[in-house]
Amino acid sequence: MVTVGAPGWFRLAGRGYAFFVRYADGGGLTAEGRACRERVRLRAAEMFARDADPVQIARSLRVSTKSVYQWRRAWRAGGEEALASKGPAGSPCRLDEGQLARLRAALEAGPAAYGWDQDQRWTLARAAVLAGRLFGVTYTLRGMSFLLHRLGYCPQVPVHRAVERNEAAIAEWRATTWAKVRG
Repeated sequence: MVTVGAPGWFRLAGRGYAFFVRYADGGGLTAEGRACRERVRLRAAEMFARDADPVQIARSLRVSTKSVYQWRRAWRAGGEEALASKGPAGSPCRLDEGQLARLRAALEAGPAAYGWDQDQRWTLARAAVLAGRLFGVTYTLRGMSFLLHRLGYCPQVPVHRAVERNEAAIAEWRATTWAKVRG
């Protein structure tokens, strides 16, 4: 059972249901992370201007030599502007910030609020249908998975236990039989 306010359940292909937990950072690099990486590239540009050895640059900046060679090639072609951050990677989202906030709120409300009352699980298919109902956009299951990750949800596979499991009987067995077996 999903508690109130929990993001929901999503079905993974061939793996059963997985629980999605929301993280504050939303996954990927934050604006601060991109700025930090840009500062490293600009420090490399200063070293390129002094004609420093790429291997030494890589060692001093603690990056791979391959990255330094790529940066140097870009720097030679376009200067420091070529090393500037180009913003978040990936294709632009089809939903604006207001729509993303509405989608978050809809996911938090739970599937029962949108007609799926047979269980309290969000599947990728249900989330895609929900986005279509609310905003008129279509998402593939993979696309919805990317969108949910962008919103900060990540899958967690729940512990599978038998419905018939009897915790009291298990505790009794551990206390008596298992204790005798272990000696």
